[in-house]
Amino acid sequence: MLRIDNLCVRYGGIVAVRDVSLEVHASETVLLVGANGAGKSSLINAVIGMVPAAAGTIAFEGRSLDNVACAMRARAGIGYSPEGRRVFPSLSVRENVLAGAIGAGIADKRERYDWLCGAFPLLAERARQPAGQLSGGQQQIVALARAMSAFPKLLLLDEPFLGLAPVWIDRISDAVRQMQGRGTTILMTEQMARPALRLADRAYVMRGGEIRRSGSADEIRAAALADEYL
Repeated sequence: MLRIDNLCVRYGGIVAVRDVSLEVHASETVLLVGANGAGKSSLINAVIGMVPAAAGTIAFEGRSLDNVACAMRARAGIGYSPEGRRVFPSLSVRENVLAGAIGAGIADKRERYDWLCGAFPLLAERARQPAGQLSGGQQQIVALARAMSAFPKLLLLDEPFLGLAPVWIDRISDAVRQMQGRGTTILMTEQMARPALRLADRAYVMRGGEIRRSGSADEIRAAALADEYL
């Protein structure tokens, strides 16, 4: 579904991603794991079109994303939940979630919100509450639901566990499993590899903007015992 070949991302003279190649197949969950500054978020930003590729190619469902605007990538079926629980603080939980339902009519939005409330009961309990009044973990649920409200083919999750207590990591993991149950393809970045590897089929280890290791989730988990990236 997603294919990246020899991708390079630069910020001025700084190379953030260097010659990275990876694939994500339909209905698969793939993890990008690495420390802060490894290049994970820069890769995700290149996929959604927020930063240009200095070199290399990105293809989605066999179509090159070169010169495709962010909005058109979203309409093509790429959803995105950014790092840092970014919600619209003055808008209600419901308004935040439905902001991601691109192009859906009123009836479709109602149906989607009802499904999301079934998956994430918090959305029904706090529907009218301003999202800025929620805890960090609750805001992350809202951000995930907003990304999911478009029912994307490919969902990009950037550091969904960042700064969360274990109880919220468990709840976010349950939310991801709900998405997997719908057959959603997921590419996730994470520093906290151990809980993320429980959700992944395969993983790539990034360090210094490069892929240093790849394999099944079990292979990466086993290798982690003797390596510092976990």
